[in-house]
Amino acid sequence: MSGEHVTDPVESPRAAVTAEEDGRLLIRVRLAGQDEPPRLLLQRRPGKGKPEEPGRHLVLEREGPEEWRAVLETEPALEEGRWDAYVVDAPDGERVPLLPGLRDVRALMPGGGAHGVRAVATPLAVRIPYATKDGRLAIRAWHRATHAEAGRITLSGDTMTVAARLYGARLGEGAEASLHRRGRNPAEIRVPLRATDDREFTFTVDYGTLVPKPGEGGQPGDTPVVWDVYVHPATGTPRIRAARLLDDLADRKQVFVYPHTRVGDWSAHPYYTLDNDLSVQLTRSRPGE
Repeated sequence: MSGEHVTDPVESPRAAVTAEEDGRLLIRVRLAGQDEPPRLLLQRRPGKGKPEEPGRHLVLEREGPEEWRAVLETEPALEEGRWDAYVVDAPDGERVPLLPGLRDVRALMPGGGAHGVRAVATPLAVRIPYATKDGRLAIRAWHRATHAEAGRITLSGDTMTVAARLYGARLGEGAEASLHRRGRNPAEIRVPLRATDDREFTFTVDYGTLVPKPGEGGQPGDTPVVWDVYVHPATGTPRIRAARLLDDLADRKQVFVYPHTRVGDWSAHPYYTLDNDLSVQLTRSRPGE
């Protein structure tokens, strides 16, 4: 072998994350060769065409040899979005992406608390650690003053029945669910809620009422028709987006896949969006399908 000095590849820092029952995230980073306390940077991804905003910096405290620790407190809450995790030496230092280690998110599951019940405070502040498609650590955050948590969805014939629960609001007279059609031909459909108590309820949607009328689009092969689902707790109250946020899934769309129902020339199915909000999609069938 020649006299060249050969070094082993430098391993990227890796972080283990534990979700605690009080809503905090405990982040432990394995980082070698670090004498001064590094910083953990959480940087929210900007919206399309928007500039990057200042991130959230946390000081990492030494916990052992090559081990550092930070706590993401519940306040101030992270703004809604996706936050990438980095290690930096200074606020404006070079960003080193964190790799995901063990993620203990049992406390985020329904019944995941010590007494079998997950406590949920309002305004709702949800933070779910996850691995991105390119293998990095990120946190998906939601922050909502009011929330309608979708539960079981039952499909029967041409209908779907959704069970849900309100947070930050209570049911009153005239409570309804509403579905709003996206696109150039907006429309709204409302259906009554069936209350179990002042927070829990169900509602049923007939897919046939969501089929576009002639001239409203929906030719075979066109962009699907999408209806977004909301809840109105009482007459005259602001609408609340129905979503499923209270568990350990940062991206539900490819996990919760529901059967398609044929309604005349259309195929209908509920689905969760990239933000885990509940919607219904209708697609016009091609001839012969």
